[in-house]
Amino acid sequence: MARRNDIRNLAIIAHVDHGKTTLVDTLLTAAGAFDRGEGQIERAMDSMDLERERGITITSKPTSLSYKGVRINLVDTPGHADFGGEVERVLNMVDAVLLVVDAFEGPMPQTRFVTEKAIARGLKILLVVNKIDRPGSEPHKTVDDTFDLLASIPGATDDQLDFPVIFCSARERYAMVNPEDERGDMTKILDFIVERAPGPEISDGALAMWVSTLDYDSFLGYVAIGRLQSGEIKVGERVALVRPPRREKVGAPPSVEVFRVRKLLGFQGLRRFERESAQAGDIVALSGMETLEVGDSITTEDPTTRTIFPRLDVDPPTMTMRFRVNDGPFAGREGKYVTSRKLAERLEREIRSNVALRVSATEYAEEFEVAGRGELHLSVLIETMRREGYELCVSRPRVIFRRDENGEVSEPYENLVLQCDTEYSGAVIDKLSQRMGELRVMDSAGTGRTRLEFKIPTRSLIGYRSEMMTDTRGTGIMATTFAGYGAYQGPLKSRPRGVLVALETGETSSYSLARLQDRGVLFVGEHIPVYVGQIVGEHSRDNDLVVNPCTAKKFTNVRAAGTDEKLFLTPARDFSLEQALAYIEEDELLEITPKNMRLRKRNLDHNTRRRDAKASVATSG
Repeated sequence: MARRNDIRNLAIIAHVDHGKTTLVDTLLTAAGAFDRGEGQIERAMDSMDLERERGITITSKPTSLSYKGVRINLVDTPGHADFGGEVERVLNMVDAVLLVVDAFEGPMPQTRFVTEKAIARGLKILLVVNKIDRPGSEPHKTVDDTFDLLASIPGATDDQLDFPVIFCSARERYAMVNPEDERGDMTKILDFIVERAPGPEISDGALAMWVSTLDYDSFLGYVAIGRLQSGEIKVGERVALVRPPRREKVGAPPSVEVFRVRKLLGFQGLRRFERESAQAGDIVALSGMETLEVGDSITTEDPTTRTIFPRLDVDPPTMTMRFRVNDGPFAGREGKYVTSRKLAERLEREIRSNVALRVSATEYAEEFEVAGRGELHLSVLIETMRREGYELCVSRPRVIFRRDENGEVSEPYENLVLQCDTEYSGAVIDKLSQRMGELRVMDSAGTGRTRLEFKIPTRSLIGYRSEMMTDTRGTGIMATTFAGYGAYQGPLKSRPRGVLVALETGETSSYSLARLQDRGVLFVGEHIPVYVGQIVGEHSRDNDLVVNPCTAKKFTNVRAAGTDEKLFLTPARDFSLEQALAYIEEDELLEITPKNMRLRKRNLDHNTRRRDAKASVATSG
């Protein structure tokens, strides 16, 4: 089987904050991929607002650059474990991976997770040791640690273990083959890729393309993105889209849609350009189909020469939530999409591209079970829908339990690696021990820093990230990877205090809130609309308390001493989306609209809740 020498297809993989996106920026600049006058565009591949705000890559995106007559196709991938599905689905587009490792931190958990997938696919590994300008960095030790990591992965071949290495500082824009060498510019990495990465294998078969990612354009409709595994494709040609049956319909025949290629697009820097044709080995985008899902096969119209790829299989989800329409008193005031039909359509559209997500119906027509890789994976979906104008209510995240071969309940576990200043490590160990974490490794991570490794149930980490940042005064860095299923550890201690629940619908007053401050911590400020059943604060005791934050001060004709005293309100506690999801209990929901987030009881009526509570006590008794 021949190889094309004019193309290199690579995925860039790394742990969070190891400089992957910055490296892509500098390579694009070095190859002259930006227009004159644009200069260097910071975090060019992070096109989503959420990616720029959070400083992480969420979706995999291809780009391309030309260097010395060779087209280098780069696929930027997420570094967070919750978005591992994004990495798994694009590895079939590439022949090698550019593994970026921080010279100070060395290989981290997500490095192993993604590298295992690359090793299993037989991809060539090219190591880039980044951030060698960082104080305390150990480039050579990082190479040794990476070798030990690859050697510990089952199935790693001698060729994969004999990986080439280059050292750089993407931020300072210099690179060299050895850390002791004279600094060169970033074209050294481009030369490194051209010389060491293999070209794509070319077969003489008919047209075959595995859809690795998709896009939607208001003018073009669905856009399929993937690499041509064999054959050639032209604009105007009639081809077939073949979709294997879903998991729940195993054995059913695949669905087939024959369509004409309307547009064929190539990639150059941050732009797409029209092409008339493409050959095996090219990464392209094409449009013209009516429906599309990640994992579809685009092949010949003739059934006798079709190549049908298997359904794309990724690791299963470990966490689930309930999404339902907003049925609160304020429903429809702020959102554009508020019905269950719109919610179902949006979730159906999401699973076409988000392969790690699962959506299923529940016993309620207006409620859906949504399963994902983790808390961050689901919260990004919620935040995206919120910004698109959706109103919905979501439940507290729950892990997905299973039964093992002996019929015993098992639960998902995570490998947690955490670095923090040494003075705060005691508080971290104490908190994680309370959350049923098992300390595996504790060692130094440089001057004044400690590295901790835990094995911990997935459910114990819900809401822990923000707590960790408080405990470590912002010095902590944590990362997790799925470790598999293990023995169920029993019930986890829930929220220690009850909540303050609004008695009636109205607008909060400073007079009423000042009287409630002694009862607990408030979540709302003055002159805020609230409704019956909404959670307005945390009670100082372990039981829920119904309060009225809307009572106005009564005016009389009599003036008395102390009547006109000034009221001082403590600032209300403000929740982030992840904090709010971790705070609510099973009988509570988080109402999400484009403008607000409100914590509420699932059942808004106080009398009904009281009656249900008595019935449950009587039943348990």
